[in-house]
Amino acid sequence: MVLRKRYLEKLKAIRDEPVIKVITGVRRCGKSTLLAQFQEVLKSEGIAPERIVAVNFEDLAFEALLDYRKLYEYLKERLSDTDMTYVFLDEIQQVPQFEKAVDSLYIQPNVDLYLTGSNAIMRSNELATLLSGRYVEIDLLPLSFAEYDSWKGGDKRNNWNAYYRNGGFPYTLRIQDDVVWREYLQGIYHTVLLKDIAAREKIGDINLLESVVRFLFDNVGNIVSPNKIANSLSSYGRKTISVTIENYIKALMDAFVFYKAGRYNIRGKQHLKTLEKYYIVDVGLRRMLLGDSGADTGHMLENIVYLELIRRGYRVSIGKWDDQEIDFIAEAGSERIYYQVSASVLDPVTFAREIAPLKAVKDNYPKFILSLDEIPIDEAGIRQINIIDFLLDE
Repeated sequence: MVLRKRYLEKLKAIRDEPVIKVITGVRRCGKSTLLAQFQEVLKSEGIAPERIVAVNFEDLAFEALLDYRKLYEYLKERLSDTDMTYVFLDEIQQVPQFEKAVDSLYIQPNVDLYLTGSNAIMRSNELATLLSGRYVEIDLLPLSFAEYDSWKGGDKRNNWNAYYRNGGFPYTLRIQDDVVWREYLQGIYHTVLLKDIAAREKIGDINLLESVVRFLFDNVGNIVSPNKIANSLSSYGRKTISVTIENYIKALMDAFVFYKAGRYNIRGKQHLKTLEKYYIVDVGLRRMLLGDSGADTGHMLENIVYLELIRRGYRVSIGKWDDQEIDFIAEAGSERIYYQVSASVLDPVTFAREIAPLKAVKDNYPKFILSLDEIPIDEAGIRQINIIDFLLDE
């Protein structure tokens, strides 16, 4: 079991606060494990086991509690008048109208509520309506490279090669056989596609949905638009329109398969409304679906860095400076950092191309080039850092 230290610290920081803690994320990214780890933290700090109530709605033992009234009655019986009771409801979206039970529990004294969920109903816009805004959302991602490396131990370069190929879904750490790895990720992929997306959104054309997924997987790190995708698919005989594609992309994001990075005009200080980039929740899913052929190392590295930045709590945008692009602007509060990502910048022409947009921006925020190169090349106060070292230096 990989200890999810970063997320545990977040939970510890908001423990006992009068808000509902909602942990979201793609299927099998470790939400149930995180809840179990936090329950162990509570016990280690002296919380009595009877003050911890946990229900996993994927367990048939709790099937009767899929009725929100029975769920409320079950939990209400286990509350204390004097001591805090910690209530953990795993995969809560399985319960129709779960918000009625949750809202009723919320107004009870001495209750600290923790929920997890995997599908679109757990996205912020719906949660805000269902839970009246009385919640904090923690978006859980598959393992970071630092978590992966810590569990594996040994040579970090070998671990990096495995992580880059296989991704960071926690269970894949235990899988040695490539065929079994592929079958496991195929199971996640098809469950998300058919259960979390097609069934919920009532999508009948599964082939078109999968064509959109394949297009986005194949264009990670490229600027795309619904219109561009629709035109591309139509040219191959998959007739569709941009509105349909836009709805499919939203559904894929709501199921935590993709994350969107919008563009920011640095000179004009404004967010642009079109031509975003989309990044996969886990790079292993791409290799599972498309194989190794045609994989752009630079864009896969971008994907990994993007996920790492949002793990670290940054808002991430694509930077635009006139006709030049900066891969990422990472912002948190008043902090801002610029990043360029490249497989290698040892070639002088590549280095000049990657550093030019960073040099063009004359503010005093930190600027970095991340690459797989072992030899640092710094210029004009802009540092080049090895990506593996960057990912391990949390």
